[in-house]
Amino acid sequence: MRVTDRTEPVDVVFLDRATLPEETRVRPLGFAHRLVVHESTTPAEVAERIAGAQIVITNKAPIRAEAIAAAPRLRLVAVAATGTDVVDLAACAARGVSVCNIRNYAVHTVPEHTFALILALRRSILAYRDSVRNGRWQESGQFCFFDHPIHDLAGATLGIIGDGVLGRSVADIGKAFGMRVLFAAYKGSAGMGPLYTAFEDVLAQSDVITLHSPLMPSTRNMIGAAEFAAMARRPLLINTARGGLVDEQALHDALVGGQIAGAGFDVVTAEPPPADHVMMRLLGLPNFILTPHVAWSSREAIQGLADQLIENIELFMQGTPRHLVGG
Repeated sequence: MRVTDRTEPVDVVFLDRATLPEETRVRPLGFAHRLVVHESTTPAEVAERIAGAQIVITNKAPIRAEAIAAAPRLRLVAVAATGTDVVDLAACAARGVSVCNIRNYAVHTVPEHTFALILALRRSILAYRDSVRNGRWQESGQFCFFDHPIHDLAGATLGIIGDGVLGRSVADIGKAFGMRVLFAAYKGSAGMGPLYTAFEDVLAQSDVITLHSPLMPSTRNMIGAAEFAAMARRPLLINTARGGLVDEQALHDALVGGQIAGAGFDVVTAEPPPADHVMMRLLGLPNFILTPHVAWSSREAIQGLADQLIENIELFMQGTPRHLVGG
């Protein structure tokens, strides 16, 4: 734990500094403050650690109603991420506590990671690497071998579920590869206009489906057994958004049963997943890639996040808050 003292301080607590790399510079706040930094905080420790705080910074440490009620001086929860599901927004609103988050910092890193997964799976990069490592090239007796499928992106259909800045950036990259891009209308919605394709049609027509939606009650498990059954072209499914958007048991069954050509996921409902988690049981498949929630974490993106985090807090203290999240 590190403590910095200033005169007439505002009490600031950072609950989980270790969720950002050590080399990321989190510059000092530009007002008198006392900062207490915890490298990590368990849910059971939150209430005690924020009890005297006026400003709390969290990335993944949960700020629930009980902890908010026990923090009478709390004025601001600054989330060091875009997603705010770790904060009880209704409890904050009831207490008059503001919540701000980070926006538009990952406009390059997440789309790039998305296409790293797409390219690796579409061209069976890891499967061929493993085959070469296991001696298959020598066994083939010729200049190449064809054990795993390879498909171009040009001419393929990319279905995007989620039309925010990340979804639009992914669309731009897809178009540069020569892909036909479809933006899915919200599931169960109609009449969203000519820029959108019905959710069911995107499932049926796409060669690659990529998710860029927030996790909300309306999007939880929006891809399940019925949706996998509707994926007529056996697409790749990519999720660099949120664990919980896809029914993970249904994903397992779809991959094992050949309903989809492959899947690349950067997120899981439990992070880290236990060793017996259903997603961990897929790791032996040549057409499945799981990365540890790092799509957001290029050095450049994380530094931008840290800079925006401090700016958000300073603007709040100046009376000109930005990126406030409603209750």
